[in-house]
Amino acid sequence: MTPGLYRLLTWLATPLVRPLLEGRRRRGKEDAARIGERLGHAGRPRPAGVLLWLHGASVGEALSVLGLIRTLRAARPEVQILLTTGTVTSAALMASRLPAGAFHQFVPVDHPRAVARFLDHWRPDAALWIESELWPNLVLETARRGIPMALVNGRMSGASFKGWQKRPRLIRALLGCFRFVAAQSARDGEYFTALGARDVRLLGNLKLDAPALPADVATTAQLAAALGERPRWLAVSTHRGEEAVIAAVHRRVAEHYPDLITLIVPRHPERGEEAAREVAALGLRVARRQAGDALGPATEVHVADTLGELGLFCRLSPIVLIGGSLVPHGGQNPLEPARLGCALLTGPHMGNFAEVMDLLRQGGAVTEVGDEAALAATLLRLLAAPDEVLRLGEAARQIAEAGEGVVARVADAVQALLPGNHARP
Repeated sequence: MTPGLYRLLTWLATPLVRPLLEGRRRRGKEDAARIGERLGHAGRPRPAGVLLWLHGASVGEALSVLGLIRTLRAARPEVQILLTTGTVTSAALMASRLPAGAFHQFVPVDHPRAVARFLDHWRPDAALWIESELWPNLVLETARRGIPMALVNGRMSGASFKGWQKRPRLIRALLGCFRFVAAQSARDGEYFTALGARDVRLLGNLKLDAPALPADVATTAQLAAALGERPRWLAVSTHRGEEAVIAAVHRRVAEHYPDLITLIVPRHPERGEEAAREVAALGLRVARRQAGDALGPATEVHVADTLGELGLFCRLSPIVLIGGSLVPHGGQNPLEPARLGCALLTGPHMGNFAEVMDLLRQGGAVTEVGDEAALAATLLRLLAAPDEVLRLGEAARQIAEAGEGVVARVADAVQALLPGNHARP
């Protein structure tokens, strides 16, 4: 695969673009009111002055750069910031989280025509790509227009590295577009260097230097009162296939703790109904937050399928299982509950956060389980040992708060890409 061949293939795929987007819209994966943005049609005028564009795939990437956005805005208040993502969930979350001077648009599909429309309108003065989502047409066309770019918080799994090794000409061309690559870890840096990145910098992981997830104080108090003194545990950012395992674990543990309540926050809120259905199929009484179901004394499992309330539920449960780790997904970010002092449990699949997991293991701040039986046994042990839960939670908090300074280092590097107080011609 070469850049030219990729571009040709995407031109040939032109008749498929609109049907693809329509199919995604029917499945709730596109915002019908903003689908034009996916074709490169801007949803608002370009602001005057210097514009910095950041792109991340979804919720995790968008959340990881909020601190960076605030720092850059504080240092350069005249710089406006455009953040693009590709998911409905991330767009809804950013609507309430982005600071003044920053705004969200959907990233265009990686078709030459949509990319050209997007860049013609926004004319960014610099661009940052977050973590690992490299769309070839978008990267190459941005570079062709002379827009300085960097890849920040760069992450690459072993599987992705092997995949890119089979496409050396394409990945070398893409990485050659970046002035520098700020890798999350030494291993990530080695992968990027081996694939052709020229200036690889180890500035740290932005996710290690992020603020605690917010929560509404009144809502937290209300739900805490509804839960009372009931023993509880929380599974966050769960994926398809995990809710059935979690429900089975609940049944095992409830034999010893009959008033146990299990809280589940699906990674994708639109899966809430499906998750609740799987749990109910095992004979458990389920309440769904998005459906307005009351969290009462008879509720055994509460599916919190709302957006932006992860911080709320992490404050309600001292024990948290990291989703995406019971199935071969690679895990979700364990630092979000760690920052709130939760005792962390994970399944065997946490490859997406290998460096963070190493830090948590070294600090004695995570408990890893291999299967359903081990998870149930661990929960029984922890529910009977509140002092151990507090110790694990405090150890996790210390690890999560040890990354201070990463945002400042990345912001300093990024500012070198920006022009002065006037927009680039």
